[in-house]
Amino acid sequence: MKKALLVVDYTVDFVADDGKLTCGKPGQAIEGAICSLTEKFLENGDFVVFPVDLHEENDRLHPEQKLFPPHNIRGTEGRNLYGRLKPLYEANTEKILCMDKTRYSAFAGTNLEILLRERKIEELHIVGVCTDICVLHTAVDAYNKGFKIAIHKDAVASFDQDGHNWALRHFANTLGAQVL
Repeated sequence: MKKALLVVDYTVDFVADDGKLTCGKPGQAIEGAICSLTEKFLENGDFVVFPVDLHEENDRLHPEQKLFPPHNIRGTEGRNLYGRLKPLYEANTEKILCMDKTRYSAFAGTNLEILLRERKIEELHIVGVCTDICVLHTAVDAYNKGFKIAIHKDAVASFDQDGHNWALRHFANTLGAQVL
C-alpha cells in the first residue's frame, strides 16, 4: 500500500514561543519526531507534503478572524517552517511538496486529493499542529475520502491539552485511524 506523510502547519506562528497562535512547548517537543518521520518517508521514496496555513493581512471575511488572532500571514516570519524542519525542507525541495491551505483541512480548496490519487496513495500519516484543529479536520476529510489514516501521537500537539487528548481518542474511535 502506497503511503504519504502530511506535516500540517509546523510553522513559527504555531510553534515558537513568540508565535501568534502557538502551541509553545508541546509543539516544540514534537520537532524531533516530525523531522525523523520526514527523513524516514523521504528515504523510502514516499510522498511528503507540508500543508501550510495561509492568511492575508486584514482579511475580515475569513471565518477564523473571529476565533483566533491573526497568524500565518503571507510574507511574515510566522509563516516560515519551524526549527529543523525548515533546513530539512530546503535540502529536499524537489522531494517535498509545500502547499498553501486557507482552511483547517489540507483538503479544503486545494488539489491535495488529486495529487494523492495520481500517485495511487491509499494511506496517510498525519503529523503536526494543532491536533484538535487542522490535524483533526485534515484527518476527517481523509476519512471521508476513503484514505487509511495513521496519526503519530508523539508528532502532534495543541495549545489545548484537553482538545489534544479528545482528538487522539476521536482519531481511533470514530475515524478508525491507527494512533501510533
